[in-house]
Amino acid sequence: MPTELVELPSGSFRMGSTSFYPEEAPIHTATVYAFAMERHPVTNAQFAEFVSATGYVTVAEQPIDSALYPGVDPGELCAGAMVFRPTAGPVDLRDWRQWWVWVPGASWRHPFGPDSDVANRADHPVVQVAFPDAAAYARWAGRRLPTEAEWEYAARGGAATTYAWGDEEKPGGKLMANTWQGRFPYRNDGALGWAGTSPVGSFPPNQFGLLDMIGNVWEWTTTEFSAHHRLDQPPKACCAPSGPADPTIAQTLKGGSHLCAPEYCHRYRPAARSPQSQDTATTHIGFRCVSDLTAGSPDGVDRAGDS
Repeated sequence: MPTELVELPSGSFRMGSTSFYPEEAPIHTATVYAFAMERHPVTNAQFAEFVSATGYVTVAEQPIDSALYPGVDPGELCAGAMVFRPTAGPVDLRDWRQWWVWVPGASWRHPFGPDSDVANRADHPVVQVAFPDAAAYARWAGRRLPTEAEWEYAARGGAATTYAWGDEEKPGGKLMANTWQGRFPYRNDGALGWAGTSPVGSFPPNQFGLLDMIGNVWEWTTTEFSAHHRLDQPPKACCAPSGPADPTIAQTLKGGSHLCAPEYCHRYRPAARSPQSQDTATTHIGFRCVSDLTAGSPDGVDRAGDS
């Protein structure tokens, strides 16, 4: 069954940051209507229930349309997904291709390739789901995906701190989220023993009672990515695509993941954001759904205010 919902009140908050990465600026006031959010990311068990009920085939499992990728050898356009593989030692962090590999046969059932499975990961967040896959699950569950503003509002839990839990990364030395521990991308000592995804709820909830809002997996939102927050026009949002993914459109991801490390990706914060093309599935992207509480309200209003 879909995850239980946590009801969140309507409100305004200061969205964004000017302390880390340029795409998080400018700080501005955003307002959202009351909504409810799933307590934790969708798990492998829940996604399996959806697939069993509908026969849905994810983007990573479908043949790739060569018309969408002109100039690419058709022989290379096989079904698959992106898999993280640690390097043998320190590398130039400016080249992500050293640790991301396209693996034929990788999918939500086989996240690291055909020889892997999720048999012992029923309570881990589902990964290797592209944007249309997340939207399809949301429709099946009678819900929708959140906007970026809704997601950040929920992650902040009513606070205006750097992290979802306060201004200290590890208060009292306590690890608060599943993020990279060690030296990226070659040595991961594990977060509470988990190198990779962890079971949902392994780390403390935020003030709204939501789990894994930071770390574990990045999460899809319906807001199209822009190089910075736009105050001159409302952010574009696509509700729930029912057609094929558009590789030319990037959605905004929120929350950071188990691959976020301070020397490379200090994005395990509510204000952090990252672009990802709609058709891409990876070992560190998942999602959760939301539901409206106010009849007739627009999906996740983000009314930009003063900068």
